[in-house]
Amino acid sequence: MVDLAVKINNLEFKNPVLTASGTSGNAEELMDFYDVSKLGGILLKGVTLRNRDGNAYPRMAETASGMLNAVGLQNKGIDYFIANIYPRIKDYKTHLIANVNGSTVEEYIELTEKVDELENISAIELNISCPNVKEGGMSFGISCPSAEAVTREVRRVCNKPLIVKLSPNVTDITEIAKAVEGQGADSVSLVNTFLGMAIDAEKKIPLLSTITGGLSGPAIKPLALRMVWQVYNAVKIPVIGMGGIMNATDAIEFMLAGASAVQVGTAIFKDPFIPVKIIDGIKDYLERHNLESATDLVGSLQL
Repeated sequence: MVDLAVKINNLEFKNPVLTASGTSGNAEELMDFYDVSKLGGILLKGVTLRNRDGNAYPRMAETASGMLNAVGLQNKGIDYFIANIYPRIKDYKTHLIANVNGSTVEEYIELTEKVDELENISAIELNISCPNVKEGGMSFGISCPSAEAVTREVRRVCNKPLIVKLSPNVTDITEIAKAVEGQGADSVSLVNTFLGMAIDAEKKIPLLSTITGGLSGPAIKPLALRMVWQVYNAVKIPVIGMGGIMNATDAIEFMLAGASAVQVGTAIFKDPFIPVKIIDGIKDYLERHNLESATDLVGSLQL
């Protein structure tokens, strides 16, 4: 028997496979297919302080080996989540991790304080790819000073494990990772989507209402894998990897590069069973390679 359990900070996950935020709602959608307690954890749909209608349609577009999305964090706000969604999902037998988003540091703080009071939310994933309104719309996560500021202030009010989700749309992602580590991040998750664009050549118009959007799927995997390896070698805190993971081999590659756990996202749109197939595939790999534990994979890339 092999041990699939992994530990990220003080949280022990039954296996290293998590769902990525925004790709399966708040887990209820997956319950139509299988018991979500099979998963190591669920990253819940991104939540904001107040209601957001999201961007105008069209806001999703298929691309070669991936997809673009510009949904725009559509949700009904944290108070609606607490009153209507949380009671339905709080007893799922796996880790629930909230993904929090804000346009100002003050919004992040207020939102985090509300989430921090929810007993059955195991951790907070701080999405710093949101536009910082006070800095002219620039994302918090693309400059060290703003990444440090929001992480520092959220850390002060957050009593749960704090995961900071990093944007790949930067010159050197290791500098951002080190910046948030220095301000109290317990771990980092990476990567979020790459900025991309698609055009309808016949109509001569962009395929997204926002013109540009976030690229995810297999196309970004080599880039994401490289960034996970770089960050793993630059920080001392755990790394959670994501970006184009479609099968167990992909997940294992991320763990070899240094990820303690992985998030599966776009693959769920193709086949909602892929996360549980990946769990089985990791188990099979460990058995074939005579490894006792999933943690034996982490950072074991041979150079």
